[in-house]
Amino acid sequence: MKDYGKKLSRVERVAYRFAWSVLWILSKVLFRFRVVDKKNFPVEEAYILSPIHRSYLDTPVGGMVTARRQRFMGKESLWKNKFSATLLSLVGGFPVERGTADRAALRACQEILERGEPLVMFPEGTRRHGPIVKKEEMHAGPAFISLRTGAPIVPMGIAGTDHAWPPGTSRIRPTKVIMVVGEPIYPKVFDGRVPRRAVDELTEELRQHLQTVFDQAQEILGRPALPEPLSPDD
Repeated sequence: MKDYGKKLSRVERVAYRFAWSVLWILSKVLFRFRVVDKKNFPVEEAYILSPIHRSYLDTPVGGMVTARRQRFMGKESLWKNKFSATLLSLVGGFPVERGTADRAALRACQEILERGEPLVMFPEGTRRHGPIVKKEEMHAGPAFISLRTGAPIVPMGIAGTDHAWPPGTSRIRPTKVIMVVGEPIYPKVFDGRVPRRAVDELTEELRQHLQTVFDQAQEILGRPALPEPLSPDD
């Protein structure tokens, strides 16, 4: 894995702030987004932001909850183009080679948190559908990294992005989006190896908190999440 974790220069910090501001304005105009309980974000310490995942818009719009630069994983192929590589690295992305061992990606995440940088990890892994956060669809990555580093997990519910970009469509619709930031979940401290039981317990705790903030976001928005689209055979 290549190292895109160097600190930003002064010029890059200015460029990042400009890019973030432009995206904030664009997201505000298109989605009239509202952030609830933003005070729950740790001010200076590293944390793992774990949002619900119902749309491709969750990453760019969800990134508007704070001006603090947050790191996120992306496919290494996205870094083959020099322009996209520069842009993605600037806004906090770092490449992970598809097909490599998960432990390599987790090690990169751990190093980022140990440098004091916030990290975005979707606990459902990929986009899901519907209003329920299912236990069988939860990934252990955020809990494992939290227990290894001591960084708290911040659950975040996002409502409306699936309506703004519904599954199976290519057109983005201007639709209101609500984001609810949950209270940080601080992990237990272990000396040495992290027990699998502790990872499972923290993953379930995160699932419950994620369901709570997702429900709150949907209630404020006044509409439920879209159900899973029917297959052509249905």
